[in-house]
Amino acid sequence: MIQRDEFGPEYIINVYDPQIGMEGFLVIDNTTLGPGKGGIRMTPNVTAEEVFRLARAMTWKNAVAGIPFGGGKAGIIWSGGPDDLKKRFVQSFAKATNVFTPKKYIAGPDVNTGAKEMQWFVEATKKWNSATGKPENLCVKVLKGWEKCGIPHEAGSTGFGVAHAAKTAVEVLGRDIKGMTVAIHGFGNVGTFTYKFLTEMGAKIIAIADHGGAIFCEDGFDEDKIGKLIKANQRIVDYAGKAKRLSGDDFWAVPAEILIPASVTDVINDNNKNRINAGIIIEAANIPMRESIEEELFKKGILFVPDFIANAGGVISSYSEYKGYHLKKMFSLVEEKITKSVRTVLGQSLKQNENPRKIALRIAKEKVLKPSKSKLL
Repeated sequence: MIQRDEFGPEYIINVYDPQIGMEGFLVIDNTTLGPGKGGIRMTPNVTAEEVFRLARAMTWKNAVAGIPFGGGKAGIIWSGGPDDLKKRFVQSFAKATNVFTPKKYIAGPDVNTGAKEMQWFVEATKKWNSATGKPENLCVKVLKGWEKCGIPHEAGSTGFGVAHAAKTAVEVLGRDIKGMTVAIHGFGNVGTFTYKFLTEMGAKIIAIADHGGAIFCEDGFDEDKIGKLIKANQRIVDYAGKAKRLSGDDFWAVPAEILIPASVTDVINDNNKNRINAGIIIEAANIPMRESIEEELFKKGILFVPDFIANAGGVISSYSEYKGYHLKKMFSLVEEKITKSVRTVLGQSLKQNENPRKIALRIAKEKVLKPSKSKLL
């Protein structure tokens, strides 16, 4: 059920193209701080309610990060098919919602959409700023000697931010990320880049799970072999090194110090919540567990970084592209803003013994309700 309150949603748009059977939804939740920003997901079962929940999460995510964007999200019902049909769906949706872009809504990648789909989107709207996450070779001249170019999410901004959220959370507890053991559930774009950047920081990844299974390696994984597996887009159970296979249930019992759910909504649930051994959870996925389960785990002494803080690297990258920043500046901004958010929220949580999500939501709501007092970029 879509809940209406003092924050929104401002627009709920249902789109249908009878010629090709394209059906989609656009929810612009709140534009107090700027145009609604959020990706387009293409799945068989996406609903307006799901899109609303994600749009509201984007409202909070942008507010906490200090990004001058509001909350928005889009969904297109997509059961799969050839690229030419997918392109027609994306461009039909883009044309139908063109009146809102980019003043009220700016699109971006999400489930089953990436740089290619964002290029299709802007080609249909004929507005370079109507979407972010575009290919890096898709550019527009702004001034003499300066052009804006796409920053694809395939550059790893979200995983980079998740890694820095983990590093900062550990530091707030007075520890060092080097040598800390980590388990990652989900090994797509976010999970693989989280693995890459945490490994570079000196953390030891001991368990990884994806849609095909899970493996455990107490001494950590061979970087070259994992790299080849990622490059070949193979399942984690195809890892060529020495490792122990785990059942889906046993993954959650791995005694890692840090757990990173980077897969699907509600992946931590009533069936596995009591098996978790980690002391820190970094929520890389959107809504990886219900708020009631977060509260249960927090009362057990498990510290967590909420999703709309931990995975904000993607939208910070989107803002960087929107402004015409280069990759180096984008990564610097992701590190700066996520580090600050995690320090603020976890610092207050530890001091007040209060659930981190409640603190983060208070900060976000304050910024949206009183924008003149908010510090934005």
